[in-house]
Amino acid sequence: MNSKEKSFLSRVRGILPDLTPAERRLGDFVCDFPGEVATYSAQELAALAHVSKATVSRFVQRLGYESYEEARRHARLERQSGSRLFLTTTDTTGEQSIAANLTQGIANLEETFRAIGETQISSAAEAILAARKVWVIGFRASFTFATYLQWQLTQVIENVVAIPGGGQTFGEHLVSLSPDDVVIFFGLRRRVSQTEALLDQIGKSGARLLFVTDESADFEKRSQWHFRCQTLAPGPLFNHTAVMALCHLLIMRCIEIAGSRGRTRLRNIETLNDALDEL
Repeated sequence: MNSKEKSFLSRVRGILPDLTPAERRLGDFVCDFPGEVATYSAQELAALAHVSKATVSRFVQRLGYESYEEARRHARLERQSGSRLFLTTTDTTGEQSIAANLTQGIANLEETFRAIGETQISSAAEAILAARKVWVIGFRASFTFATYLQWQLTQVIENVVAIPGGGQTFGEHLVSLSPDDVVIFFGLRRRVSQTEALLDQIGKSGARLLFVTDESADFEKRSQWHFRCQTLAPGPLFNHTAVMALCHLLIMRCIEIAGSRGRTRLRNIETLNDALDEL
């Protein structure tokens, strides 16, 4: 799909004012549940929206597609990009949500750590402890995990920073990257457009890269470690249980490997907290 091509939902919203009542009912339904177009046939979509199959055909033509299959392919591409709207379905019920989300969270953990073993976690932790400096990057949902991991790593290592800070640019930080550094990059859906450029720059610097993504990302050849976390969920939001578990394991392994040096730093932090009456 051309990057300048209108998105599927942009097309739908653009024609809403000019639709007949039946087409408008279908258009409103698609705006609320665009993922259904990616999943169901034209006849099934017609039944869900309570319109005729002929209405679906006219609607698709108004959107500028030659066929329903073409529209469905476009919707599938946008679903893969990670738009939360495309994860909303008509059959999600409140009564099922707690059990369904708990079940899926457990499944996400099992699937994630089936592919990430003890050796990989230990290797990444050793590199983090040995690095001249650790840089942590994340955007959107990834920003929360990046800042959380940076804050927790501060308990055991001295030179760790989440970038960029307020009012700062990436250039002001990336200019200092060296082969002795480790970059932890959270690239969860939806990944921002500058992700590729940042990965290229990290690669050119020689710094080792720990790339954390969801299951939709292809393996990143420029990384030394690529941990893919399963984020499937029964509702419209991604389930990040496995991402938080990965952060916890990395931090705990760093503390374990650091040994007495890490425990000394933790003790000194607590001593200063008490002396400054901060907590």
